[in-house]
Amino acid sequence: MLITLQILMGALLVSSFLGYMLFVRKTLSLRWEFIPVFVFSSIACIVFIGGLAGQLFTVSLAVMILGVLAFALSVFVWSRRANSIRFSLSIFQLSFLAGSFVFLLVLFQNRLTHYDNFSHWAIVLKVMLSTDAFPTPASDLIDFKNYPLGISSFLYYVCRFAGHVQSVMLLAQGLLVFSCFYAMFGIISEKRRFLLYAFLGLGLSVLSFFNITIRITNLLVDFLLPVYTLAIFAIVYQYRNNLKRACVVVLPLAGLLTVTKSTGIIFAAVGLIFLIYTWLTHWNKPAWKNAIAVVGLICGSLLPYFGWNWRMATVFEGVKNKFDVASSGLQNTETGKTPEQMQDIISLFLRSSTDLMTRPAIGSVAFELIAIVASVIAAVVLKKRWNLWKALIALNIVLLLYYAGILGLYLYSMPLDEAIWLAGFERYASSIVVLFVGGLVLCATVDMERSFHYKIGELPDYRAFKSVKTKGYYQKGIMACTAIAVILLLSEYNGILSIAKSYESTLPHKIKTVTGDRWYESGQEDSSKYLMYASDTDQQITNYYMQYVGKYFLYAPNVDGICCFYEDNMDNLLSGYDYLVVVESDSVGKRLFAKHYGVDMKAGIYRINRSGEQVELTPL
Repeated sequence: MLITLQILMGALLVSSFLGYMLFVRKTLSLRWEFIPVFVFSSIACIVFIGGLAGQLFTVSLAVMILGVLAFALSVFVWSRRANSIRFSLSIFQLSFLAGSFVFLLVLFQNRLTHYDNFSHWAIVLKVMLSTDAFPTPASDLIDFKNYPLGISSFLYYVCRFAGHVQSVMLLAQGLLVFSCFYAMFGIISEKRRFLLYAFLGLGLSVLSFFNITIRITNLLVDFLLPVYTLAIFAIVYQYRNNLKRACVVVLPLAGLLTVTKSTGIIFAAVGLIFLIYTWLTHWNKPAWKNAIAVVGLICGSLLPYFGWNWRMATVFEGVKNKFDVASSGLQNTETGKTPEQMQDIISLFLRSSTDLMTRPAIGSVAFELIAIVASVIAAVVLKKRWNLWKALIALNIVLLLYYAGILGLYLYSMPLDEAIWLAGFERYASSIVVLFVGGLVLCATVDMERSFHYKIGELPDYRAFKSVKTKGYYQKGIMACTAIAVILLLSEYNGILSIAKSYESTLPHKIKTVTGDRWYESGQEDSSKYLMYASDTDQQITNYYMQYVGKYFLYAPNVDGICCFYEDNMDNLLSGYDYLVVVESDSVGKRLFAKHYGVDMKAGIYRINRSGEQVELTPL
């Protein structure tokens, strides 16, 4: 019965999405490539605002019902106009849908393993689903309460109706990722030039190489930041002569970016600056209408950002959070950094940024050279005026400013114990390199489209090329780009599949096998105190990984970890807890437990009973 209900709710959710997409297509006449990301982002922003207003579930339910009604209305209209129903998909659309389905299917087989899922992204979503509200200062399960909840709001919307298992969480985030990729293909105007799709597909496939540290098998948002910005680039360019429409479509994307992460405002600014540049370089009359549209877009996209800051200033007044910016000068009392320590951080940052053994540095240098060579060939050999060199200069400025911002984060905002070894550096750097590479690929695609000798429609198809020889080059280019893109995507697919197959050997699986995945209807946290026992392999206890995973599955804030017992202190240690959770046992532990408590130290949960100075363990 429960499974049937879940399937029904999932079907209604899909109907809701389709209803909104059909409604947007009819009312705004947008290109299909931009509709999914526009709909998903709009839903995320609306649910987010509902969360700020304390009506998270009510708003989510209303959004889904309206979407279902829109779908029902569309079906009714179609049934009255049976002769007008037309379904047609291009080769590209079929290929993209098939590829996305395959990736989403294997993504559905994955479970959460990344550290930051359990330290924040997954646990905050679990709290939202359990309480139907945004976290409050009383949410002891969440350590970093100032992380914005824009993406979490969309995941909440999907998981509230489709199920709250981890695979659904990953599937929901996958929808956002692939909708952004689909939107990037909207930058192509000549839809019958399949070489453009093959080339852009190849370029975007390369992004998977720089996305190893932030793969889509987790709920981290570092990959969403650049792909959302790239989607904004595509939308703005395609509607460069219809700026009001561009502003309407970009509004929810930029708004969601500002509340995706603390650095999301930077990526949103990059997208908005490109829109302003496009507005100024495509000036048309009446200018005041476009000016109002641009100002309205900027103000509207900042509403979620200011709404979140208002919540932090009121609801979380006086609560200390990670990455709160300190302004106490060089001697930073908040993060405990001395001038000498800051110098060490700067030196390590410069070495890490220029280390050509890292993927971000490889990507930056390689595509820098490729763009320069391509620009020279276009100008000297092909005699074409490409804009790739302009994009290269602009993206280099963005790259340098972003790296400067990261350095400032380590110096003045991040705690010393993390800043001293540049915690998360590769993730932060990968985000901007994905934007850098993706921006160059989009610009190169546009330059290629402008370089064809004839435009589609100017001449019959058989004469759409300058010569038979150039047509041969065109066909070989399609085959080469497609083949390389398929190879890269197969590598990414195998990587994701390998992660799924290795899940049973991970610590989250071991803990879940022992504790289960606990959900409480009331959202009330388990106040019991848990002590988890396992080896400290890969510093899983030292770096607090096991404790965070335990908090997630137990839905309990009081979880500690230990990797060995001292015989003369065992009773005293255990008496401070309500339960012992044995995740991994060992021979020393087995001997001590058999000697003192008469139990075999098998993986499982043991109730700790205190009677005077005596401690007893009861297996559950």
